[in-house]
Amino acid sequence: METRNTSPAGVRTIKASEFKARCLKLMDEVADNGAEIVITKNGRPVSRLIPYRKKPDTLFGIDRGKLEIHGDLDEPLDVAWEAETGRVQEEDH
Repeated sequence: METRNTSPAGVRTIKASEFKARCLKLMDEVADNGAEIVITKNGRPVSRLIPYRKKPDTLFGIDRGKLEIHGDLDEPLDVAWEAETGRVQEEDH
């Protein structure tokens, strides 16, 4: 199997003739590991094999379980704001 990695992003490339011979196995690999494969013909990219991902019906809750809150979000900060001090800070031009 001759696959090349010619992209700086680490995208795997494969000749169309080799893809034709091994397409079902390559489709399983892409589905399992999520890595894209670029298919070339005469050394030029002609197609990409990427995993199918169903788009969510809504973005609400899309990051559930990915974010973690540390501390109390309602607790006041120990920082003096310009508006509270009554001073206007001059900008350097």
